[in-house]
Parts: sequence; C-alpha cells; structure tokens
Amino acid sequence: MTTPSATSTPATGTPALPAPSAEDRALLAAVAEIAAEAGRALEARYSTASRPAGRHDMFRTGTADGQVSLDVLRPALTALRPGARWLTEAYETAELPPGEWWVVDEVEGNVNHVHGLPEWAVTVALVRDGRTVLAVIRQPVGDLTYTALRGGGARLNGEVLKVSAKTDLDAAIVVTGQAEADQEATYRRIGQSITAMLGSALLVRASVPSTFPMLLVAAGHNDVFWQYEPVLPGVAAGALMVTEAGGVVTRIDGTPWTPGADTVLAAAPALHDPAVRVLTTIA
Repeated sequence: MTTPSATSTPATGTPALPAPSAEDRALLAAVAEIAAEAGRALEARYSTASRPAGRHDMFRTGTADGQVSLDVLRPALTALRPGARWLTEAYETAELPPGEWWVVDEVEGNVNHVHGLPEWAVTVALVRDGRTVLAVIRQPVGDLTYTALRGGGARLNGEVLKVSAKTDLDAAIVVTGQAEADQEATYRRIGQSITAMLGSALLVRASVPSTFPMLLVAAGHNDVFWQYEPVLPGVAAGALMVTEAGGVVTRIDGTPWTPGADTVLAAAPALHDPAVRVLTTIA
C-alpha cells in the first residue's frame, strides 16, 4: 500500500492528512451504531413537556439520564477498544497522556434534555496520542448523525459538511459558550469578549452546550465560535468536525489547540485571524 502524499487543501492551505485507515473507518461505523443506541435510550426518557422545579430536580433527573446512556456506551466502547482509557474528570482540562482515550459526553446538553428542549445529543470522540481521530454526535431529535474522521472529512447523515466561505467579520455570525469554570475572572472575560465582538461582527450569540454552535460552524451556518475554560468532552468532537469541514481550530490567541487547552476558537478560514485580533484585545 502506498502512503498518500501531502497536498495543499483548497479550504485552509494546510497540508492534507493521510486518508484514514480501513480499521478507523470500520471503527467509526461501529461507534455511530453505539451512539445511536444510547440516543434511543435517552429518547425514551425525553419529553417536550418536561419542566424541572429547581436545581435538585434537574440534578436528579439529569444524573439518571446520564447513567442510562453510560450503561450503553461504556461496555460497548470498551469492547471495541479494550486498551483505550476512559476520560476522567482529572483530565477534562489537562493534557492527555499518550495512548487512546474515549472522550464521551453521555448527554451533551443534559440541561436541555431535562427542560424538554431539542438541543441534546450523545457525543463520542476517540483521542489517540493527543489527536482526535474520530467523532460521532448523535442528535435523536431531528434524526441527525454527525461523523468525522481525521483526514476523512465531516458529514451529517452522510452528506459532506463545509464551513462558511465568508471573508469579512462584519458579515459573520459569531457564538461563544458559557464557561464551565466557576471563576469571576473567566466570567468577566466572557462578557468582555461579547462586547468586543458586538463592535466587529454582524451577530453575536451565547449558547450552551458547546457542541451545537461548533456543529453550526462546521456546517457553515455559524462562522466563529470561541470559549474560555472548556472541558474536553464538550469540545473534542466538535473541534474535529470543524477542522474536517475545512475550518480552523486553535486557542483564542491563535496558537495550536490540543486536548485540555484552556481556550478554543473555531472559525471559517478567512475569519480566524480577524477573530483572534478582536479577542486578544481583552486583558
């Protein structure tokens, strides 16, 4: 077998990645089936009439939802790759040791699930030696399955995804996410970043969870997404979707993004540098 030579991609001007192996393609298909099964288990518990009475009710229901999904995901994914480790809370915001890691959010958008809102999903990413190599996001409401393979593109229900072709930030829809960290300084940066973008972009939004605006960047509906203090299960799958759809993913200062980084910026190629310039004006 010959190794594909690196070429320059039209979308980003960066060297193309080698085509994914047949093993990884088969693995992606198997992960998609497992995520769909977990999605069905969650869908059976989902109701548009759900209205939690308070934090205790939300926590109780959300915890039960997560366990139902994990009961499907953990044994099935472990059987697929017995040597892969399962991400723990200790590594959600830290550099991962070498090897394979399952990075999973069993109910991404659980707050939406318990409130009867449609934006919730099962997300699964496989990180191998510090690089995300495959991702599946299964959104039962709407029957949507997003898949991505490193070097193999990103797809929604089999159709190829492509980021926005916009070149001007003043025409862009930009989105940030509420940080997981309970830190006053982080909250202040979120507010300052929104204020800065209000003076530069067409439309500024704030959204939770992170996966959905990143998917919209990958599909070209949104143009820029940034977040301070992200947790890896919230951004690993979305980051691969964006890059495989031709976008750029870095830290907010423009330096390379790696799993565990303290910020993330995902953008259409022509809007990446302008977004960095706006966001790096913030102290």
